[in-house]
Amino acid sequence: MSEQLPDGPLSLAERAAVEDLLIAERESTTTQIAALTRDWDDLVESSTLVANDDEHDPEGATIAFERAHLQSLLDRARSHLDDLDQMVERLRQGTYGVCEGCGQPIPIERLRARPTARTCVGCAARR
Repeated sequence: MSEQLPDGPLSLAERAAVEDLLIAERESTTTQIAALTRDWDDLVESSTLVANDDEHDPEGATIAFERAHLQSLLDRARSHLDDLDQMVERLRQGTYGVCEGCGQPIPIERLRARPTARTCVGCAARR
């Protein structure tokens, strides 16, 4: 029988593995946000050096698309970072790995594959 924490569904070894995974993914996401922010700043700076008229300039649509694309990537990365922070807090509280849909433990395999999972596979499939 695996050693369980008194306040959570994970064994001590599973908890340590998931914590390491969350920390590594958080670092990776923070690095991604920094790189995307630099790209955004570079794009804004380069577009201010040139008088662009997005409506009439054939390159204008490309610049608008690049801005929208970078903003979307930044928004998604920031949202993922928020999710990771919430999961770290849930891990500290002992509620990490509990399905928000049915209250049952989320299998460790799912948590390893998707550390920000809030539901078990069954509840996710019903959505």
